[in-house]
This record gives sequence, structure tokens and C-alpha cells, in this order.
Amino acid sequence: MSQTQPTTPFGRRPLSLAMMAAQAAAKACPDEAASHKWRTFRNLTEAKARLGIGDRALAVLSALLSFHPETALMPGTDLVVFPSNRELSVRAHGPSPTTLRRALAQLVESGLVIRRDSPNGKRYARRGEGGQIEQAFGFDLSPLVARAAEFEALAAEVRAAAKARALLREEISLLRRDVAKIVAFARETGLSGGWEALEARLQGTGAMPPRSAGNAVLNEIAEELRALRAAVDKCLAESIEFQKTDASESQAGYHHQSSKPESFQNLEGGLRGRDDPPAVPRGESVVPVNRALPLGLVLEACPDLASYARHGIGTWRDFLGAAAVARTCLGITPPAWTLAVEAMGEEQAAVVVAGILQRGTAIAAPGAYLRDLAEKARAGRFSAWPMVMALWRVRQGVAMSGSEIAGQTVSHSSR
Repeated sequence: MSQTQPTTPFGRRPLSLAMMAAQAAAKACPDEAASHKWRTFRNLTEAKARLGIGDRALAVLSALLSFHPETALMPGTDLVVFPSNRELSVRAHGPSPTTLRRALAQLVESGLVIRRDSPNGKRYARRGEGGQIEQAFGFDLSPLVARAAEFEALAAEVRAAAKARALLREEISLLRRDVAKIVAFARETGLSGGWEALEARLQGTGAMPPRSAGNAVLNEIAEELRALRAAVDKCLAESIEFQKTDASESQAGYHHQSSKPESFQNLEGGLRGRDDPPAVPRGESVVPVNRALPLGLVLEACPDLASYARHGIGTWRDFLGAAAVARTCLGITPPAWTLAVEAMGEEQAAVVVAGILQRGTAIAAPGAYLRDLAEKARAGRFSAWPMVMALWRVRQGVAMSGSEIAGQTVSHSSR
């Protein structure tokens, strides 16, 4: 005698289209089909939002799967599990009876399980003479086998969308950081370009998007930041190219050493107190670059350093002490100072610090500027003499543009 398999729910529960669709899918499932129950459950967990099932329903489904003794699910009568509500609640981590019924109804309406209700609504199994189950009334897990490929595809789509979202958020974070730091660097170092407008565009993109932002929103923000990054890179390249061109022009106008030995003697005499110091032609150095700098000349060119000395500056020792205080206030790090001392010597490095201090806000990054001059000095392309003479001329009232001062500061011709 063949066993009748029930297809309608017991009592007042109505039959729905979802139930009929699940039953049709179970009937169409090939006999050789199989699925790993916990792998299928993982796919369901990842695709739960696409399937419209909640966490509590998944917990109850996990409990139902635990009542099936085998790991592999294959079509047949043994896919019907028949636990009591009490045992099912224990394995589902103790939901209330109402929550349990609601979760079971959601699993049925989602087509994940099929109700196989007995005539009286009880769940049980009828066994044959050999102890094998001939007919069972409870919850049929056949849809999990029939729809295993569907669940796997949905989970793959969800994982791909999550990866794309993570990559977009990562790209947005990196673009925001790179643009902000490049703009800050350019403004601190005084590079030419529309950096204020670029900074305003960055602020206009808003803060980092929230975690709930969808891929469409993230794509829009990322596109805007990519365009901004391209504009920043273009502006930076143009500014650097301009700086190189400007530096080349400044180097082309190197000052010349005077062939008159009495010129520096006259200058030193003027600094000692003569009433009429000799006029120094613009753009012309009158001293050899390898000669030691007179302390009086340095103090004439860089008087601001005196405010950092405790008892005034009368010797080079006093000068070095004041320079140590000044470089700390300027934010020059010990490694940058050590590099300068190794390249120039302690006295000349202190003179450079005094020159940086004298130029004030014209040098936005004193530490980086000192490192650059140290590298030039190591290569034999820098001496403190041109810088001191340029500052001295400014102090003497000679009209000299800032670009000329910068050119003489960072350039030196060894002739």
C-alpha cells in the first residue's frame, strides 16, 4: 500500500502560493541531487536579506537541520524531521512559543521547508518492521536540496556586492587621505596653484560615508574623488615643473665673485663701525664662499636671533646656544639638524638656522628646508655666504625681490 504524502497544512492554516511553489520545486528535484546541509545553511545566512528571512528564522532552521542525522541531504522520506516544539525550542536557543511559531511560519512562507502535517497535526514517524521510517509527519527539508544552487548563487552575489562595497570604501578613504595630505603639503611649502579651491572641493565631498551607504552612493563619491585626485596630481605636476623652471632661471643668474681683494676688507671695515659702509651692487657677491663668516656680519644680517639668547650674543658660543633654542621653536627635528651639521659644520648650520628664522613665514617648513640645503651643501652646491649677504642687503635697504633672495639662498656656483 502506497503512503499518501500530505500537501496541505493542518487546522486553520491556509494553503498559499509559496507552499505550492515549494512543493513543485521539491517534486522536480532529481533523485541524484544532494547538498551539504551546513554549506547550504551558510549560503542562506549570507543571502538572508535577499530571501527575506530573519535571524530568528535562521536559528530555528539550524535547529531543524540538527535533527537530521546525516550531513548530506538527498531527496526522500528521510528528509522530514519531526521534533516537538519543546525540543525544537531548546535547540533554537529558547525562543518563546509565539516567536517559534512565527519563525516556522516564515520558513514555510519563504519556501525553505514544507509542512507535512498529520491528520491531527502531531509530528511523528511511522516505522516498518525493520525499523526503517515508512512515513513521517513534520517539516520536509527537500527545498534545501532543490534550491541549493539558487542559494549558492545568491550568496555569491551578496559576497561580490560586499567586496565591491569594501573596495569602494577603501578607495574613498585612500583618495580622501591622499588629496588632503598633498594639498596640505603644497600649502605648507608654498607651491603655486589653486590649492584653496581644491581643498574646498575636498570639503564639499563631505565626510566618510556611513556604513549603511549603498554601492550607488559610494560609486558617486568615488567618481568625484577620482576626478579631484586627477586635478590635484595635475596641479602638483605643474607646480613642481614651475619650481624647476624658476630654479633653473635663478641658477642661470649666479652672482660673481669679485676679483678685487680690497672689497671685503672695506665691507668688514664698514661693519666695524665706519660711518659710510660701501655700497654692494645687487646680485654680486664680494667674498669667497670658503671663507669663515664674521659674527658681526651674521648678526647684522640676522638680528632676530638675538631675542633667543639669554644674555646677548658676543661670541660664537652664544650664537650657537641661541640657534639651538631657535631651531627648537622652528620645529626643526634633531635628525634634520644632525644632517645639516654633518654637511656644513656646526657654525654654518647655525647660521642657516638664523637665516631661516630671519625670513619668518616665507619658509613654511623649516625642517624640510634645512634638509634640502644640507643635501645641496653635501653636493657642493650651497654656502651660507650668499644667503647671509642677501639678508644683509635687505637689512641695508637694498630692494631685492623674494625670488632673488630664494635663488641666492638655495643656489651656489663653485667657480
